Amino acid sequence: MHQWAKGLAQTWRSITGPGVRETLRYIQDLLPNLKIREVATGESAFDWTVPDEWTLRAAWIENEAGERVIDVANHPLHVVGYSVPTDQWLDRAELETHLHSLPDQLDAIPYVTSYYAPRWGFCLTHRQRLKLPEGRYRAVVDSTLMPGVLNYGELLIPGETEEEILLSTYICHPAMANNELSGIVVTTALARYLASDGRPFDAAGVESEGAPRRRRYSYRIVFVPETIGSIVYISRNLDALRARVRAGFVLTCIGDERAYSMVPTRWGTTASDRVARHVLRHHAPEHNEYSFLDRGSDERQYCSPGVDLPVASLMRSKYGTYPEYHTSLDDLDLVTPRGLAGGFAIAKECVDALEADRIPVATTPCEPQLGKRGLYPTLSTRDRSLQPRALVDLLAYADGHSTLLEIADTIGVPMREAVQLCTRLEDEGLIDSFPTVPEFPPRLRRPTL
Repeated sequence: MHQWAKGLAQTWRSITGPGVRETLRYIQDLLPNLKIREVATGESAFDWTVPDEWTLRAAWIENEAGERVIDVANHPLHVVGYSVPTDQWLDRAELETHLHSLPDQLDAIPYVTSYYAPRWGFCLTHRQRLKLPEGRYRAVVDSTLMPGVLNYGELLIPGETEEEILLSTYICHPAMANNELSGIVVTTALARYLASDGRPFDAAGVESEGAPRRRRYSYRIVFVPETIGSIVYISRNLDALRARVRAGFVLTCIGDERAYSMVPTRWGTTASDRVARHVLRHHAPEHNEYSFLDRGSDERQYCSPGVDLPVASLMRSKYGTYPEYHTSLDDLDLVTPRGLAGGFAIAKECVDALEADRIPVATTPCEPQLGKRGLYPTLSTRDRSLQPRALVDLLAYADGHSTLLEIADTIGVPMREAVQLCTRLEDEGLIDSFPTVPEFPPRLRRPTL
């Protein structure tokens, strides 16, 4: 994953244009069944319109001696995203109105965009800005804004049913590792895992032998430009999404080594919320759960009224909360192989838990005799640690109404352990299990008070 991030780090991405297509082709090399879609400029998407396509070829500022003091060739964040073309001489005071820096972070280049209002500008460190002498400067932005297309990627991994889990990440930020590349590479790795039927890969990348893992759900995986991309995608697929999606996650900012976090759906009551809370409680107990009032990524669109999809966001350091956010400091030193591996592991635990959830039903009234099956100690002592309490507790709640995830929460064991216990009881004929019955249609609902 870290190598993939390196391969994508220098691409000039925005919400449209060649950088988006280059990024999608890179992902397509890793996910050959990925479909690259396009929607024409001017197309409507609810209250929005697909904007003109932006192509950037070069951008720089040079002094009167012809020395380039700022050059986008040195860092993709040096130009304001969607800058209109310009080539003009300005004095120092005039140039100031087109510069952006961070006085409280002297050595960070900020990320600034102007998608829906025509302007041009440059971003630089505040230390660079303070050192610019008086004089005249030539500012050049070699770009075009003209009718074209908005691109996004879509992959469907079929399961045993048409009920779907939606995984979404965005592909529009240039040169930022946690707030862009981490979501792309973790989502790609998760897609490869799901497409492999759960069989591990050996050191050469070859799928190992063995029985494939059953995949009950189908997985719809999308790589979209943030906000406008998800709005466009929803507008063209709303009926199918509302009919099929039972849970989903936006994966973003998931590659550093700081605490995990989540943003729940609007009311926080969906299967996505429950499984994310469960996994984080057991695997990352010091995680942060934010409110939907703290939303800021594409969960805004998926959970909006009239869409109401059960999509939460999974992260490590949440967007907007860490000092490197939307600056050049969000680089591949911040995002590490260990951080990415942890982010992948949490996301994988969530989809595995959704797949494994079921409704267990005890097959015998009263407690069965576990001792004769080797499931209970035959010596009675005061030491309760010798008793398989979790096994007995799972049986006590196997009433045909509670899901295995709900039981795991109640008895305080991680879902992975609950699955093992349930399987053991199934093998002994003490439990029958039935698939969970997903809510239909999948709406976000206010909790009953």
